[in-house]
Amino acid sequence: MHAERFAKTPKPPYYAVIFANQRTPSDPDGYGAAADRMVELAAGQPGFLGIESTRDADGFGITVSYWESEAAISAWRAHAEHSDARREGRERWYEHFELRVARVERAYGGPAKAGEGA
Repeated sequence: MHAERFAKTPKPPYYAVIFANQRTPSDPDGYGAAADRMVELAAGQPGFLGIESTRDADGFGITVSYWESEAAISAWRAHAEHSDARREGRERWYEHFELRVARVERAYGGPAKAGEGA
């Protein structure tokens, strides 16, 4: 069962920060350590609700972090260590990235049932 991979978010509304990126082959160990540190730091920020992340074999990844408010997102963006990691990412770790902020209005889920489409 992979339920632990899903963020446990509250009833909407809340916010999602969607970070899609293409990695460079540069410094995979340094990147992995920095990514783990950012998750650890974000989890300690007021307003943080959870995170989901995936990366394919070609280095394309999507990370979605969930937040209570735009103010919480802004505070995270202003965090000094997060700012340093973003700069490092632009300079070394990402060929390209897109960041989108969305307000979640509806959310639902559950186990897929046999015979249901995706």
